[in-house]
Amino acid sequence: MTRLILIRHGETDYNLENRYCGFSNPPLNNKGIWQSKRLAVRLKNIKIDKVYSSDLKRACETAKIIFENNPIGKITDFREMNFGLFEGLKYGQIIKKYPKLYKDWIDNPKVKIPNGEGLKDMDRRVQEGLSSILSQHKGKTLAVVAHGGPIRIILCDALKFGLKMFWQIEQENGALNIIDYSKELTPIVVKMNDISQ
Repeated sequence: MTRLILIRHGETDYNLENRYCGFSNPPLNNKGIWQSKRLAVRLKNIKIDKVYSSDLKRACETAKIIFENNPIGKITDFREMNFGLFEGLKYGQIIKKYPKLYKDWIDNPKVKIPNGEGLKDMDRRVQEGLSSILSQHKGKTLAVVAHGGPIRIILCDALKFGLKMFWQIEQENGALNIIDYSKELTPIVVKMNDISQ
């Protein structure tokens, strides 16, 4: 069995302000550092064979705090969605400036945000990254520190939801998710959006 431990990065000021962060690169704020240290305590007695992280700062910082003694492989496939025109804006600002585009994007996974990605684009790259690490580390325990979007993609796939359920899966900052893959790579979701201490 291969165990995948998925962790959403700790809080940033963008998260605190409800801004679309995407490929933007803010650091963790004080709460995000605290969330990461709390996860380090929760996971300290679990043997992790390999740690991966998105290459964006907030994920890398989270991974370094939690897994300080482990080498961390950075994978761009696990980045958050590129929100293009929406980057750095709050929900209310997006609705005011781009109401039709926003609705189309939410309703249709094939719609791309100008200068950014669509849900299908992110799904493709996240699945490629996931497939690569699962095939390299069969029977091992892996940790991946990523973002809400990629984690939702992986959970939707594991639960056979498809992308239509993407927006119905919550991911808090510092959330822990665990998926076990059998030898046939049949996934079983063990934990989801767990922020308990």
